[in-house]
Amino acid sequence: MQASLEIIQLGNPLLRVPAEALSTTQINVTLPLLASLEQIMLSHQGVGIAAPQVGESLRAFIVASRPNDRYPHAPLMEPTIMINPELLWHSDLMEKDWEGCLSIPGIRAKINRYTHIRVSYLNVLGDVIETEFTDFIARIFQHELDHLNGIVFLDRADKLDVATETEYRKVIGQMNKI
Repeated sequence: MQASLEIIQLGNPLLRVPAEALSTTQINVTLPLLASLEQIMLSHQGVGIAAPQVGESLRAFIVASRPNDRYPHAPLMEPTIMINPELLWHSDLMEKDWEGCLSIPGIRAKINRYTHIRVSYLNVLGDVIETEFTDFIARIFQHELDHLNGIVFLDRADKLDVATETEYRKVIGQMNKI
């Protein structure tokens, strides 16, 4: 693992490599990395980050939702480390909404995602957690799971649904006035 972690950017081939599952014995070894991931995510005001985004090919990510400038209506969810996450089920209903990515700064896109999902993952103790997420939290989970499979959100975007951060903020500002 790297001594000093930095978020890698679009164009770095490591973002396109499917990540490797962690064994339960590897979890303890990766705890310092996961703690660093959380700090990086919070310092960049992200709502999620995956290990491949710092060049580590591990099936682990963190989801941490809270309202901020980019996502003013985000619900509160404490940072949660998810190891070897899996999507077990999803609703038929999908919703197109704005996403961004710490590895693709300055760009936003509307992405179609399932609104209700059932997932499983290991926590830091190696316990299997099975739960359901809806709406924004479900969106974050699917976005981060894509990272573990070598997919970035722009791969799922229609070209007319991509905008700069500046244009996105104008749209959000107009929506908040309604």
